[in-house]
Amino acid sequence: MKTPSTALWRASSPVLALLVAACAGVVQQPSAQPAVAQGKPLPSGPVAAAKMAQGVQAARAGQRQQGMTLLREAIALDPSLWEAAYDLGLLLANDGDLGGAEQELSSAGKRAPASEDVAMALAEVRRRRGESRRAARGLADFVRDHPGALDARTLAVTALREDGQVDEAIADAREVLLRKPGDATALAELALSYLAKGENQTASLLAKQALDANPNGAVAHRATGLIDLSNGDDAEAFSEFRKAAQADPHDTTSRINMGVVLLRAGGYAKAEQQYREILKVLPDDSDAHLGLAAALRGQADARHPQKLHEARLLLEGALVKSPHDASALFNLGVLLEDFLKEPGSAAPLFKRFLAEVPEGHPLRAEAERYLSAAAAHSEKTGAAP
Repeated sequence: MKTPSTALWRASSPVLALLVAACAGVVQQPSAQPAVAQGKPLPSGPVAAAKMAQGVQAARAGQRQQGMTLLREAIALDPSLWEAAYDLGLLLANDGDLGGAEQELSSAGKRAPASEDVAMALAEVRRRRGESRRAARGLADFVRDHPGALDARTLAVTALREDGQVDEAIADAREVLLRKPGDATALAELALSYLAKGENQTASLLAKQALDANPNGAVAHRATGLIDLSNGDDAEAFSEFRKAAQADPHDTTSRINMGVVLLRAGGYAKAEQQYREILKVLPDDSDAHLGLAAALRGQADARHPQKLHEARLLLEGALVKSPHDASALFNLGVLLEDFLKEPGSAAPLFKRFLAEVPEGHPLRAEAERYLSAAAAHSEKTGAAP
């Protein structure tokens, strides 16, 4: 499983509403091997394993819906096949159906309580749903039973920090470092925890230790970039995110953050170039699609109205692909209500957004405000809400 990102920047401004979500992981080849029928029907276990292997192969070939269908068939044949539920959960997460992903990963966790990959994937989905506290609690339960699961404990540091439990995050990070001295990821997470306390100098020193431990590690450069952002040094932040992207060509978080720095600086044309470069390598990256839509939106004016329509097409395409994508729902709603002046079309999107995200989501109150404004407009004009 791909190690989850430990440095995630969420950006929002009156011009930009872009949520950057951590990737839950990539589909792994399950441990069970496919069976080959030799004339007679196979028992459900081997048949289920074969279905699972076919589902994974289909997903890797870009046929996600076919892959999910085959994995569901495998689970129906053999409910104890936790690898199929795990792979299905990852596919659903990557497709934006976080509720469905959580259900499948929870099922996999019950059947494979010792799997660190499952525990971490479930926590990542909960983080993406804005439920960092539940993510932290689940990881704490797992680590209590598996104290040597250092990757899970490190991810727990992230979830605790995001939930505002900074002192607990620091304690867990130090526990990781006691068991694994000099670990760059743990040092970077400890740096970000001190950054959350406002202790920027300590955070900078820890980030430097992370870089010393792994000078070519993307994780340390990402953390350093976030510290630079907090210090108001966007240029240095951009440089660190670029180093992280160079260290890990698949590090979409750093590339996305580079684009967000450009958006924050008003460099919409350069941000557009950045996101288009990401899409050349990773054409299905949903965050890059959202970033590109924001960059186009920022460039739109009376001379370039087509950029708003291109942004709309991007966001609508993202929702066709992932109907449950809360980020796309929110951003398309904002585009329609604030920029294209179509509050009636925006209202259903904000309703869907509110149905997807939990209470306490950072943009929930803003979505409710938009929905209220759309309702007031409908009442005033007599248009259907």
